[in-house]
Amino acid sequence: MESFSLILAIVVITALVFDFTNGFHDTANAMATTISTGALKPKVAVAMSAVLNLVGAFLSVEVANTISKGLVDESGIRPEVIFAALVGAILWNLLTWLVGLPSSSSHALMGGLIGATVASAGIGAVHGGVLVTKVLLPAVAAPLVAGISALVATRLTYRLGRNTDGRAAERGHRAGQIASAGLVSLAHGTNDAQKTMGIITLALITGGALAPGSNPPVWVIASAGIAIALGTYVGGWRIIRTMGKGLTDLQPQQGFAAQTSAATAILASSHLGFSLSTTHVVSGAVMGAGLGRKGGVVRWSTATRMCVAWALTLPAAALVGAGAEAMTRLGDWGTGFVAAFLVVSSATIWKISRREVVDHTNVNAADETPAVADSEKPSDALTPATLASQAAEDLTATIPAPASAPTAPAATPPAAA
Repeated sequence: MESFSLILAIVVITALVFDFTNGFHDTANAMATTISTGALKPKVAVAMSAVLNLVGAFLSVEVANTISKGLVDESGIRPEVIFAALVGAILWNLLTWLVGLPSSSSHALMGGLIGATVASAGIGAVHGGVLVTKVLLPAVAAPLVAGISALVATRLTYRLGRNTDGRAAERGHRAGQIASAGLVSLAHGTNDAQKTMGIITLALITGGALAPGSNPPVWVIASAGIAIALGTYVGGWRIIRTMGKGLTDLQPQQGFAAQTSAATAILASSHLGFSLSTTHVVSGAVMGAGLGRKGGVVRWSTATRMCVAWALTLPAAALVGAGAEAMTRLGDWGTGFVAAFLVVSSATIWKISRREVVDHTNVNAADETPAVADSEKPSDALTPATLASQAAEDLTATIPAPASAPTAPAATPPAAA
């Protein structure tokens, strides 16, 4: 094993920063419905999710191996390529968090890695078969499977509970929500924390600190688990609001069905080594649960914004990753410029977010967009031009405008003599 170089240390630290952003970006996946229905108080929910994310990180390394051994040719890339990939993923995570969109941290990471790898070693360094079977196909299939499962489970739940006492059934489903939310958190740690493990392991292999084909060391597993748990505890309140209140209106029965369906899909994919987007799965399950209740509603403008963000995640992160990789090839000053760009951009995004603070005290504030029943959707809302226009307007409107300076009162004209 060779010495731990400075660039390798920078890559590992940057990977853990990404893992932290993954934690607060994806807290909504596990706890948004639990918070929105009142099953748990916001701070209790994120604390519970953080602990279970940490536990889940130790349960498997299959997804980590998919990233470190299968997605790209590790012999054709440098540690700087991993650093460039992480820059693209972090910036996309922060941007979508700012506008409250539950996009995929996993696909941001995959996109950044693919873009930086192609820029460094060419398209041949990306294993297309692994990309299609373990990243792209699950991205399409998982939300559909979770959504249909949640729709069926919601209707079954209401049918089985139609003759039960309303308050007793609600208490039971709230308890079920807590249990299923814990399962989603465990599944999230099992799947998402492993992606950072895989990236760090890949960087260690490319930097000569690990032998090719090695599994993640224990310190990598522990550090990735701690980073994602800390990020989860911080709480991505903007995205929690969108997922819990902005997408549909959920009752405890629906929240229970959505979370159970999502957890099942995530755990199954982790076992098979699929680099699944937990965001896509949970979002699909929430929409399915929303439509599963009689007179079910979905805020289609929010759903459209989410789909636009999903479609842009891979290419956007890939472009930033490729650009960052090109800069790192200029030497140490190029790598330093990329690092400075990441810090300045992150600080700017954080400063913009302070214009309108969303935290545990106002996360359940009602969304102003009306929920529209499936049978009441206007036909013109389904045209591509209308959807694209609406998505662009909503995405822009989500970023709060700076406070305007007070206007001085107009001078009173002197009275006529």
